Amino acid sequence: MKYRDTRDPSRIVSFRTAVLQGMDPVTGGLYVPEEIPALPKPFLTRNLAPSFRDVALETARPFVGDEMSEGELMALIADAYPFTAPISPIDPTTYVLELFHGPTCAFKDFGARFMARAMAHFNRDEKDSLHILVATSGDTGSAVGSAFHGVSGIDVTILYPRGKISPLQEKQLSTFDGNVRSLSVEGTFDDCQKLVKTAFTDDGLRGKLRLSSANSINISRLLPQSFYYTYGALLIRDRGRYDNNIDSPQLIVTVPSGNFGNLTSGLIARKMGAPIRGFIAATNSNRTVPDWLSSGDYKARPSVATLSNAMDVGAPSNFERMESLMSLEEARSMMAGYWLDDSGTMEGIRSCHERTGYIIDPHGAVAWRAWDDARSGGMAALLEGKTNGPGQPGLAGTAATAPEWARDCADRKCVGLILETAHPAKFGETVREAIGREPSIPDRLEKVLHLPDRSQPLRNDYGDFKEWLLANLG
Repeated sequence: MKYRDTRDPSRIVSFRTAVLQGMDPVTGGLYVPEEIPALPKPFLTRNLAPSFRDVALETARPFVGDEMSEGELMALIADAYPFTAPISPIDPTTYVLELFHGPTCAFKDFGARFMARAMAHFNRDEKDSLHILVATSGDTGSAVGSAFHGVSGIDVTILYPRGKISPLQEKQLSTFDGNVRSLSVEGTFDDCQKLVKTAFTDDGLRGKLRLSSANSINISRLLPQSFYYTYGALLIRDRGRYDNNIDSPQLIVTVPSGNFGNLTSGLIARKMGAPIRGFIAATNSNRTVPDWLSSGDYKARPSVATLSNAMDVGAPSNFERMESLMSLEEARSMMAGYWLDDSGTMEGIRSCHERTGYIIDPHGAVAWRAWDDARSGGMAALLEGKTNGPGQPGLAGTAATAPEWARDCADRKCVGLILETAHPAKFGETVREAIGREPSIPDRLEKVLHLPDRSQPLRNDYGDFKEWLLANLG
C-alpha cells in the first residue's frame, strides 16, 4: 500500500515514511491511502462476530502490506490491545461503544498504542532519536504519552491549552517524565496545533531534529481507530435481531467530533465493508463541519471553549482528508451534521441518565442528544422542511441536504451506535452538576492524582517554541 499527499497527489510514500514523517514536510499535507481495500466477505459474514484482535489484524494487513511480516503485525496488535471495546445496550435501539477501557480511559488509546509500536518498529535501526510533537485538546496527549513512555529512541513533546481542559485531563498530561514532556500553552488548541504544524514545515528545525506527529494527522493513529467501528458494527448486527423488532435495522453511528480523525476512521471502515449505513457528525459550538454539510462552504474559525473540551476545534485538521476521500455530495449522502451548546450538553448527560441509567461524559452526551433528536422526530421534521433558525443548535441542513438514510431514520428503521470516547470520571464536576453525583473513578486515574506536576509554561509564540525544542531536544 502506498500513501499520497492530500495537497499534492503526485507525492507518494511508503507506510514507513508516512508513519515516521506524520505529514508531508514540503507541502504540509496529510497522507491518505491510495486506495481503500475491501475486507473479505467471508470475514464480514461469519456466523459469530470476530474478536477485536481479529478485526484489527484483518483491517491493518492491507495498509501495512509487506512492510511488516504477518508475525510482526500480529505481535504488535496483541501487545497494543490487552483491552477491547465493549458494547452497552442502553435502550432497544441504542448502543454505546465504550472506548475508555485502555490505560488512559479514552478512545485515543486505540490509535496511540498501535502508532507507538509501529513507530518503534520502523525506528529501531535509526541512530538519531525521533521527536514526536503532539497538540491536544484533551485526551490525545495523555494517550500518546502513555503509549510512548519509556520507548527507546523516541521522545514526545505534548502541547495543551492551559486552563482549557478538565483538571483530571491536565493532571494526566502534566505528570509525565523521562522521554515524555508537556508544555502548557497560553492559548487555544488551535494555537497548539498551529505551533506543531509550523514546526513540521520549518526546514531549519527539521535539518536539526527528526520530527513526527502523533495527532490524528498521523496515518498510523488514524487507521487503527477504524478497527472498533467494524468490530462494533458486527457485534450489533449479530445481536440486533434480539434487541428490537426492526426488520434488517440500519446502523447509524453518532460520533462526537472535534479534529474529525475519529469520523474519518469511521468513513474508512464503512468503505472497507463495515455494515454501517451512515453517520451523525456531532459537535459542540465549534460547528465548522455541520455548517459545511449544510451550506457547502467550509469556513474555519477560532475555537471556543465548551464543556466538551476535546471537541473544541475550529479548524479540524482531518477535514482535508475527508475532502480527499469524498465529495460534498458523497459526504451529505451518508452523513448528517448536528451541534449542541453547553446547556444542551448538560441536558444530554441528565436525560441519558434519567431515561437509561447510563452515566455518559460530556462528549458522549452530545452524541446521545444527536441520535435521540434524530430518531425522535428531528429527522422527520428536517424532511418536512422544518429547519433550525440561524445559530440554533440541532440537526443542520435542509430536506435537500439530508442523508440518504434520513427516511429510514424517520420511519424508525434504524438503530444507533453512540461512541463514548472518554470515561465520565474525567469530567466529574460536570457530571455531578448534571445528575447530582460523580461517577466512580477507575484506579488507573486515581493514581495520577497523587503524582507531581512537571509541565512547563509556554507563550503562544513560535519563536519561543522553536527555541525550547532546540534547547531541550537538540
